[in-house]
Amino acid sequence: MKKAPPSYTQFFILSFLFSYVCSQSQDSCNFPLTLQNPLSFDTTSMQCVTVWSSQGFILRFVQAAPNVWNFVLSAPSTNAYVAIGFSPNGNMVGSTAVVGWVESGGTSNMKQYFLGGQQPSLVTLIQSPTQGLPFGNVSTMLVQSGRIYIAFQLLTAQPGSRLIYAVGPVGRLPQAPDFRLTEHQDKIATSLNYASGQLKTTEKQPESNLRRIHGLLNMLGWAILIPIGVMVARYMRKWDLLWFYMHAVTQSICFILGVIGVICGFVLDGRLSANVPIHKALGIVIITFGCLQVLALLIRPDKTSKVRKYWNWYHFGVGRALVFLAVINVFYGIHLGKADSSWNVGFAAFLIVLFVITLIMEIRIWCRE
Repeated sequence: MKKAPPSYTQFFILSFLFSYVCSQSQDSCNFPLTLQNPLSFDTTSMQCVTVWSSQGFILRFVQAAPNVWNFVLSAPSTNAYVAIGFSPNGNMVGSTAVVGWVESGGTSNMKQYFLGGQQPSLVTLIQSPTQGLPFGNVSTMLVQSGRIYIAFQLLTAQPGSRLIYAVGPVGRLPQAPDFRLTEHQDKIATSLNYASGQLKTTEKQPESNLRRIHGLLNMLGWAILIPIGVMVARYMRKWDLLWFYMHAVTQSICFILGVIGVICGFVLDGRLSANVPIHKALGIVIITFGCLQVLALLIRPDKTSKVRKYWNWYHFGVGRALVFLAVINVFYGIHLGKADSSWNVGFAAFLIVLFVITLIMEIRIWCRE
């Protein structure tokens, strides 16, 4: 005897159960949190927010008592560390982060780090409970259905609302004994309203626009327009006076743009506490040379003066040294800022074109001589 095909009601029930099971295995705010190894605190009353949809980060939280907050962060287990940080100002620098990862053998690790700067060497492991976040009795990490669950308890009246999240590079997990963190692969900054559960997300750091302005102004001022001004003085001498005014105006614009760019750099340094001593030192030398060139214009002796020859040596030498250091510092700044490769390609292409033009003009001068 043949069995009757399933009815539409049975099909609907089976589809719902299948969707429920899939949703549970993938974790979602649409369903209550169910863990194979239950936590020691209640998770049924927790608020749930998808804090980073592209990376699958979900945060659950609840105020369990007047000075007790429970948190559970879940994220895909992808052979990379996942992190949640509490920031005083929304920036990575100055934050304290809870980081979790699963080793190849299945061992789970959960540790706290202080993010003292953008360089990996400034991200330090917190080993004393008095130095990190005010943890309660619960701090554990679970792995279930391909996801990492970082659970911890904070003993505070009100946790910081500026939260940052990060995921590390695949296959580069912290290793004993120092458990040094490698630079994150991606990050996001958020602002969370604990009362309403509303989340504001900022994909980029607030200083990203200032960093871009700093790079553009210094590249344009010190490393692009100044070489053009040098070429004007070198190859337009037959147009007397015109070449001088063009050279003076061009270099004056360069100096103004460069000074503004350097000021932006000092503002960035104050906000980010960036550990870039070489980049900063080169910038100070460059702006010093720029000031010397302005001074050279003010004390320029007459053409008939006996010291004019020495002034020329000084002016030409300082100018060429400025351009050389500016080019190096621009490339180094692009490297420090981890900018897109198009910055390197575009700047290098400009230098190549400038070199070819200079070579052609020099050959023409040699041929005339």
